[in-house]
Amino acid sequence: MDADIRGFFDHLDHEKLLELIEQRIVDPRILRLIRKWLKAGVSEEGEWSETKVGTPQGAVISPLLANIYLHYVLDQWVQKWRKQSANGEIIIVRYADDFVLGFQHREEAARFLEQLRERLSGYGLELHSDKTRLIQFGRFAAEDRKRSGEGKPETFDCLGFTHICGRVWKSGRFMVERKTVGKRMRAKLKNIVVELRKRMHDPIDETGQWLQQVVRGYYNYHAVPGNLPRMSTFRRAIGWYWWRALRRRSQRHAWTWARFEVLLDRYLPPVQVKHPYPLERFYAKYPR
Repeated sequence: MDADIRGFFDHLDHEKLLELIEQRIVDPRILRLIRKWLKAGVSEEGEWSETKVGTPQGAVISPLLANIYLHYVLDQWVQKWRKQSANGEIIIVRYADDFVLGFQHREEAARFLEQLRERLSGYGLELHSDKTRLIQFGRFAAEDRKRSGEGKPETFDCLGFTHICGRVWKSGRFMVERKTVGKRMRAKLKNIVVELRKRMHDPIDETGQWLQQVVRGYYNYHAVPGNLPRMSTFRRAIGWYWWRALRRRSQRHAWTWARFEVLLDRYLPPVQVKHPYPLERFYAKYPR
């Protein structure tokens, strides 16, 4: 189940949130401080407006309050539902308001989805109807869909990656392929193009060091096994945009691509996997 909560941070009920917090915190001074934080409001263009629902935008406490809310509303309820209502296996992966659930049986997934809607509505939340769906995914999905003539297994996006049912090239075993979401990568490149235009006449070394930080930071998150082709595309696109910006600095430029490649290799780090598979990390830490 690929689920999405509509406007989660904007629809948190303050009173229900405080009721959940009071299950663990009884100090009235802390509770009063949190209530003031929630009622701080929003200032836009010099005008202050009160917030009656939702977490304060930009406040450092917002992610913490949101996690507390979903811990009780979703996480604990899923654990209880798994023990009392499920016959097959159920897994949940959640990061803030972005979560994915896996079910062994489709009937249980459909039943859970209906009850989840009721559960969330009781806390002032609702699932996004266009972004919440049930798909067949896993090591048996390709064979089952091929047998029924439904084509390749569907994919889903989570935490910036598109997850795909794939196979290991040599052994043919099932594996989950992860690729950077194309729309997000295009948006990132678009922002870099805008910044390169602003930096067009800056010293080359200064721009190169800035791009080096951008690319290294992007690799640190997205350079997972199987995603190297997308990382190569990202690096090549940045190189082309920078080359174009340098050539536009003057009509008498001497920036041929062969000369620019030397500069590119000096500043942009090469593409390499930053996050090996979990078992490889485990064996490296515990070689015995």
